[in-house]
Parts: sequence; structure tokens; C-alpha cells
Amino acid sequence: MDSFSLLTRGPVVPVIVLTDAGVAPELGAALVEGGIAVLEVTLRTKAALAAIRRLRDEVPGAIVGAGTVRNRAQLEAALEAGAQFAVSPGLTPELAAAARRARVPFIPGVATPSEAMRAEDEGFSVQKLFPAEAVGGARLLAAMAGPLPELRFCPTGGVDAGNARHYLALPNVLAVGGSWLTPEALIAARDWPGITRLAAAAAALR
Repeated sequence: MDSFSLLTRGPVVPVIVLTDAGVAPELGAALVEGGIAVLEVTLRTKAALAAIRRLRDEVPGAIVGAGTVRNRAQLEAALEAGAQFAVSPGLTPELAAAARRARVPFIPGVATPSEAMRAEDEGFSVQKLFPAEAVGGARLLAAMAGPLPELRFCPTGGVDAGNARHYLALPNVLAVGGSWLTPEALIAARDWPGITRLAAAAAALR
């Protein structure tokens, strides 16, 4: 599986922030039931690696990855926990080299045409526009499609249910990333049917 085929599995990749790995299996099952199978767990909390491991072990049908991967050590730890792909807010030479060695789908973050070109030079033609809304959003992606037609994107950062369809209509957008599928309040309440409803609505966006 490569980054292109990964992102074409569904229009939305939920950006999941968990402080309690114990809820990961039920959360993951609720998302998969709603039609969202590609799940990104951000490495922003101490529970993230355990959550990745539990999602891999306990949620059939889920494709589990790590987000906010900023260096080689984090990438290696995520892969050891069972991550099947990785996403970064940016790209460094060390991280690029580690991602190539890992041979798993890796989606680096870019915010400008120059960064996109450098990421392509490093071997990554599928990229994450981040923070999407802050750097120009759909208008920037539409403008980049002309001079960089071979690149494909997963915009993340400020993307939500209200503007996701606008992004997904662009020819160079494969999927969008967002946290609106896993709101903190629903997770705290363990409202798994509510999560499934959000996932189903997201899966129907394209």
C-alpha cells in the first residue's frame, strides 16, 4: 500500500487525540462502523503509542497510523507500536531518510510551493497541506495544481464538516484530515453511536 491508495480509501482521515488508550478500541470500532477506516492517532499525548497498538490489535478493518511525527525516533516508536502509515506537520532531511527506510506510507506536511517541491525531491508526491486554512486553503491548492500537477494532497488544519466538500472537489486533493469526527466531548461521554454518525456523514462527503 502506498500513500495514494491509502488516502483514496475514504474522503476523511480523522485526526485522533487520546489521553486514555483504553477508549481506543471502542472509538476505532465506531469510526469503522461509520465507514471511516484510515485512522490517524497524533503523537501529542503519552497515551498515543498505546492507543495505536490497541487499535491495531483490537479493531478489525482499521488502518492505523501515527500523526505529528517530527523525527526519526518518533517514527521508529510509532512503527514499533504497529503504525501502518505516518503523517508529519513538516519534513526534515533526517525524517525523510527514515521514512524511506521504513517503507510505509509517509505523508509530509508542506505549506508552500517550495516546500512541496522539496518534499517531491525527497520522494514524496502525496503531501499534507498544513495548516491548510491558515496558509491559503483551497485557493492555494487550486493555484498549485497548475505548476505542480503531479502532486496530491491531504489538507489538514482548519478543515471541518463545513468546508471539507470544497477541498474534496479539487482534483489534487485525495482526502482531508480533521478532528471533527472525534470531538473531545463525545469521547469523554463514550458516545460511540454519535461518533459513528459523524463518521457516516464524513464517509458520504465524496
